Amino acid sequence: MTHERDVEIERKEKKTDSSKVGVAAIKYITYLIIFFGILWFLIQYVAGPLLGG
Repeated sequence: MTHERDVEIERKEKKTDSSKVGVAAIKYITYLIIFFGILWFLIQYVAGPLLGG
């Protein structure tokens, strides 16, 4: 009596490449800085005079 088994070994590799994480972080931080810069400009020079500030 021989039992044949097919055993598949599944290897899961975590892709935690720190350079990719760093690039993504810098990209999103840049987006946030640009967004808040535009928002500050609009509040200071557009909404301020319109509201009588």
